[in-house]
Amino acid sequence: MAQPGGKRAFGALTGPGIVLGLWMALLTGSAHATETNRIQAARPGRGFSYHHDQIPEGPWSVHILKIDLANTNLALHTSLARGSNYGLTPLSDHIKTLPPELGTPVAAVNGDYYSSDRPYVGDPKGLQILEGELVSAPCDWSCFYLDAAGRPRMTNVVSDFRVTWADGSTTPFGLNEERGNGAAVIYTPRIGGTTRTSGGVDLILEKAGDVPWGLFRPGLVFDARVRALKEGGDAPLAAETLVLSVSPQLVARLPKLATGLKLKISTETTPNLKGVTTAIGGGPAIVRNGKALKTTGADVRHPRTAIGWNQTHLFLVEVDGRQPNLSVGMTFPELAAQMIQLGCGEAMNLDGGGSATFWVYGQVMNSPSEGKPRGMANALILLQKGRK
Repeated sequence: MAQPGGKRAFGALTGPGIVLGLWMALLTGSAHATETNRIQAARPGRGFSYHHDQIPEGPWSVHILKIDLANTNLALHTSLARGSNYGLTPLSDHIKTLPPELGTPVAAVNGDYYSSDRPYVGDPKGLQILEGELVSAPCDWSCFYLDAAGRPRMTNVVSDFRVTWADGSTTPFGLNEERGNGAAVIYTPRIGGTTRTSGGVDLILEKAGDVPWGLFRPGLVFDARVRALKEGGDAPLAAETLVLSVSPQLVARLPKLATGLKLKISTETTPNLKGVTTAIGGGPAIVRNGKALKTTGADVRHPRTAIGWNQTHLFLVEVDGRQPNLSVGMTFPELAAQMIQLGCGEAMNLDGGGSATFWVYGQVMNSPSEGKPRGMANALILLQKGRK
């Protein structure tokens, strides 16, 4: 489900647990009894397994990957559509772009919601961290990440991104997104060859301190210097520079902008994401402490993708939908019940609808609602290290 526009609110993501009632009983009582197609996609000891549950009562077609969190030969990574830049490509194409040294891709699902509006088609809705690099800023939707110790987490990350000028004043900034009126945005080469901004001033920044500059990492404060100014925007992007784009409305309120100007850039967040290498946005949160969360909006059945976990295992789940003879899709309460039935103490919804895709060992295993896999902005991919 593409989400046009910038970083906007999704609505309340917390609240008292809901009564699972009939749906919990239905899923608990029938998921294994009525399963007709279980495919084991991994030999014992691999640390993960795949199965496909077909539940007549919906009907529902549910694809499940169970991952052993103690297996150190497995790693979860995010991706971008073209490997290094924003865009929209099917999940199988995401997997082809992964560097071989990361390991062998064994399973994947679609990721976050995204913008379908030009000029930033494929801008992820919320937070994304790719191999330790900040690609997209958090918004006030839920996100999933692996903390510095590798433990799965789910929360609403708050951006404290800011520029501190020489006079001590500060300016918040967005990251790799459409620049609004009165706003500032930092752009990296992840969005392409230029900032694609119009009007205002683009400040081309270079390293001016000892903090590593190569990747735009979370949880840092580092020094920068203005190498050049480009009036009117659309500055070029290069690996050794960042571009701070300032809207026309904001320019007049800032210190005098000039070549050689020094400033500090903070990529801090709440909670602190320093050392995090994998994160992806989504929402809403649907399970917390083993209880289903109340969600806002109509309980409408759609294709769904979700991630959940407990103390020992992580689950990637996709439910087909909009196909009455195969699978009607799930509401958020039904999806929460499914995740609880699997044993998840925590779970979060990802993008769904036509984007819902489940890939294992080189094959799309589910039945996408549009008849074929749709282009997506990012994905979650499980890799097995040390295997050719």
